[in-house]
Amino acid sequence: MNLKNIAKGTTESYKVDEGIILLKQSNDTDVELNYNYNIGKDYIQFHFCLKGFSKFLFNKGSYVFNVKNENSILLYNPDKELPIDLLLDSKSQVLSILISIKKFHGLFSNEADQISFLNNDNMGNKLYKEKNIGPMIAIILNQMYQQSMDLTMYKLYLRGKVFELMSLYFSKDKEMDIEQCPFLADDNNIKKIKLAKEIIISRMIEPPTLIELSKEVDISLKKLKQGFKQVYGSSVFSFLLDYKMQVSKRLLSTGNYNVNEVALKVGYSTATHFINAFKKKFGTTPKKYLMSI
Repeated sequence: MNLKNIAKGTTESYKVDEGIILLKQSNDTDVELNYNYNIGKDYIQFHFCLKGFSKFLFNKGSYVFNVKNENSILLYNPDKELPIDLLLDSKSQVLSILISIKKFHGLFSNEADQISFLNNDNMGNKLYKEKNIGPMIAIILNQMYQQSMDLTMYKLYLRGKVFELMSLYFSKDKEMDIEQCPFLADDNNIKKIKLAKEIIISRMIEPPTLIELSKEVDISLKKLKQGFKQVYGSSVFSFLLDYKMQVSKRLLSTGNYNVNEVALKVGYSTATHFINAFKKKFGTTPKKYLMSI
């Protein structure tokens, strides 16, 4: 597989704890992007496709793992390194969690018999596992992806979320998701909340009001507010503000736009309002950020 003509994407990486790394890969462009990250063979890889479609390439593309929207793969090969070589479709998102086998075994030492590849018979074996992303896991992943706070606090937040995620991922109680969150028992509710998110993103320059949005996705205003916060970890317009800021940061990073142009592209009628929002989010002005890169 020839990757020469595929543009390179930028991966956000966070060392959450000793032996735990979190990666965010997001493609907001109109073309396919390639993401690379080297990781040792002593790490277990969890890859979650939150949106769109992704392909994980190995042996220079000689074999491929396809991971579509709302699905995940778990990879582990104690005999061979599996560097991450990801092709991400346009408008797609992948969140990856890399955990050293030593750290992982420490987390689940008392439950090793319940996790097949940790028991004595399977220790040291290769592992490849596909899994659908359940409702509660989807909530945690979206919270991890979208949450915005000081970097030190964010890492602490991520640490707790990784542990929560792992406990749900390996839980044998298939009803656990719905019992913890009755709203999620109705798949139709989830589809409407996800549609609401896509609508405000696609119309971020002139987003609908909450009342207009609730009518458009055919859900009550109360359920829209509650459901959106359950699924994405923030209110509708807090989510939209964070999304705008992330888009503006990526646009500035290209070097193709000035501050005024970026402000207009993300829906600010005046540069002043955009500058204030950017500074509040990132602790620096767009101009200083632009100069730093």
